[in-house]
Amino acid sequence: MKNKNNKFVLATVIPLFTEVAIFMVIPIIGTLLISFMDYSPLRDSNMFVGIENYKALLTDESFIIALKNTLFFTFVAVAINIVISLAIAFLISQLRSNKTRSFFRMMMFLPCIAPMVASSVVWVRTIFPKNGLLNQLLIALGANAISFTGDANYLMSSVIVFTLWADLGYNIILFCAGIDGIPTDIYEAAELDGASQLKRFFKITLPLLARTMAFVTLMTLISYFQMFAQFEVLAVKGGPKQSGLVLTSYIYKTAFGYRKMGYAAAISVVLFIVILIVSIIQKRMDKVDWEY
Repeated sequence: MKNKNNKFVLATVIPLFTEVAIFMVIPIIGTLLISFMDYSPLRDSNMFVGIENYKALLTDESFIIALKNTLFFTFVAVAINIVISLAIAFLISQLRSNKTRSFFRMMMFLPCIAPMVASSVVWVRTIFPKNGLLNQLLIALGANAISFTGDANYLMSSVIVFTLWADLGYNIILFCAGIDGIPTDIYEAAELDGASQLKRFFKITLPLLARTMAFVTLMTLISYFQMFAQFEVLAVKGGPKQSGLVLTSYIYKTAFGYRKMGYAAAISVVLFIVILIVSIIQKRMDKVDWEY
């Protein structure tokens, strides 16, 4: 019996480890090695340059702008995402009917089903243009039309708004699940003690959602650092004054536009390190030690 169990475990684990090795470990090691080379797929031989690619990043204006834009987009969008998705999830959880709650969860999740590129194209052609829906609304209210994707002052805000619309559904579902998992007798006891709905939210719901909050925040941070599709569609060529240039776009442009694979690999390693540092800090900040 023990041998059979061991064979089953091996049959289950080996394919998983093989997949991780082929699609994660080997590419990461390969990227790290390439980052120390003046590598181009068009050349027969590629020279080892040590840390020259990393030194060049320190004086690369486009890289510094892309890094700043990435950090700004990620932290602002994640913060707004968490607040809005938690608020919507809480409101949905207050509905008494299971069918009504399921309906609203489905409606909120619908934008997540559409591919990000397709959604970006729809927004850039129907909502953000000068004759688009948003500008028609502004004109109807007596305001001037805005170039949402053509003005450096509005481009990043426009990308954040679109990203929130397209991505809120995931976190709403997760928060709904977390709220539904909180025992109802805790709320009943608080209600008997005369606690208001707002007080119950801050004193019961929010503390008991700490584990869900930690998971959602970490996953959203990692996801937003790697956002690419909407920037390629909404911020063409980095947008005006490179206001929409982020690290993922700069990696793509450097690797496939300039054919500088080694330099692009160095940027990728920096992005990996940034995500790793932020993830470690966030995980240490969100240590939760409680149980129902």
